[in-house]
Amino acid sequence: MPEPTPTSAATDLTSAPPRPTRLLSIDALRGFDMSWIMGSENIFREWARASNTRYRPFVEHQLEHVPWEGFVFYDLIYPLFLFIVGVVLPWSTARNDRTTSMRAQHGRIARRVAVLFLLGLINNDLLQFDWPNLRIAGVLQRIAICYGIAALIVLHTTWQTQVKIIGAILLGYWGLLGFVAAPGGVAGDLSPEGNLAGWLDRNYLPGKILPEYYGHGDNEGYLSTIPSVATVLLGALAGRWLKSPRPWGQLVLGLAGSGIACVAFGLAWGLVFPIIKNLWTSSFVLLAGGLSLLLLSLFYGLIDGLGWKRWAFPFIVIGSNAIFIYVVPGLVAFDFTARALLGGVAQHSGAWGPFVLATAVFALEWLVLCQLYRRKWFLRV
Repeated sequence: MPEPTPTSAATDLTSAPPRPTRLLSIDALRGFDMSWIMGSENIFREWARASNTRYRPFVEHQLEHVPWEGFVFYDLIYPLFLFIVGVVLPWSTARNDRTTSMRAQHGRIARRVAVLFLLGLINNDLLQFDWPNLRIAGVLQRIAICYGIAALIVLHTTWQTQVKIIGAILLGYWGLLGFVAAPGGVAGDLSPEGNLAGWLDRNYLPGKILPEYYGHGDNEGYLSTIPSVATVLLGALAGRWLKSPRPWGQLVLGLAGSGIACVAFGLAWGLVFPIIKNLWTSSFVLLAGGLSLLLLSLFYGLIDGLGWKRWAFPFIVIGSNAIFIYVVPGLVAFDFTARALLGGVAQHSGAWGPFVLATAVFALEWLVLCQLYRRKWFLRV
């Protein structure tokens, strides 16, 4: 009997595809996530405003973080990235890698943590040397810390232990915020002014606490980093599932089923432990993790399962250099270049001018990434 062709295998729900060392769906999902940070939200927002569509209030609402309690689409972007950091851990920390000693793996993890943390500080204007106004916490800093802790856990424990650790983190964090009062406050106060995490940040977090990061604490401060580790570990469990020798249809259904369960539990838990991104509450972890699982199941099923890859190429380009495109726009004035090239067009486009400029900035960033991708130049840490 002849061997099945790659095409027939890709469309067979019962066949187990070969397990590559790098799944395109993960790069594509990371790119989809980063595309919103690059400026997709500006494109959609300006489109909604210029077209004056009846969906404008909905679009604008979904593209702005909720002030405190609640959840919108844009609140998914950061936890989705942390989730993806976890998805790749079963590959990068494979315990059966006999060519790499445990000491070497520890050293590699430490190096990545240090580089990411330093890039985060640079992104926070470290090189301005304005120490009184330097923010120590940040997006990359949290990614560094959560990656380091989760990587060590994945490296040294079984998946059953990882499930228990996730449960302990989520329940423990609920107990901490629900039953331990900030000095001078009351237990269970989850308001911006009275929550325990904010009090800890105000009194013990080095650096400047800025108003745009909710002001009464830092949304990437001490306590809220703990449940963020659980977000990465959820991704690690998903990655372990994808790495298993199962038919791709079963992998997709497993991810989707787990995602639906997490969303349901997160919404239910949110009735007693509110969904608050700034505090990274346990209900927020489950809701965002469930939605991340659903997106991963969709991307994996379409790209690595069915083999439909062409549509995902723009996202793969972005996802292959995610750290680069997060850091570089703070150093390179893409908006200035866009105005220099298309400022006149935008000026004569009336209400569509901001849309033209937002699209131009995004296109310039993507073209740079595309050149790097074609030359196989990737920023790795």
